[in-house]
Amino acid sequence: MAMADLAKINTSQPISLTEISVRQGISISFLEQIFLKLKKSNLVESSRGPLGGYWLTKSPQEIKLSSIIKSVDEKVITLACKKESKKGCNGKSIKCITHNLWDDLENHINSFFEKNTLSDIILKTTKDKQKELN
Repeated sequence: MAMADLAKINTSQPISLTEISVRQGISISFLEQIFLKLKKSNLVESSRGPLGGYWLTKSPQEIKLSSIIKSVDEKVITLACKKESKKGCNGKSIKCITHNLWDDLENHINSFFEKNTLSDIILKTTKDKQKELN
């Protein structure tokens, strides 16, 4: 949400975490933790001082959602078992009956995040607002 907020504002001026916090209802302390990780991944840059804040390092079209998720150490996992394990699900010698279903879903979700960018979020939001107005 915070990265989408930066992409939507898309200004040449730094945006403070306080502004993002107010608009998105996210605590400052949580944003500080997240933005340290985003900065380490070179997705955002920052400046200090009274007019300081953060901005995107690339255009919203160039930032994949999967990059954001990876940078904050999040993963979409739908299976309780470890795919690489020679053991099956739940410590059994075979996979559970729904293993392939959940594995396919995880792959689908991760593919979705790989194919979509911050720009896609902004465009979809804009289209939704236009539909509401019509």
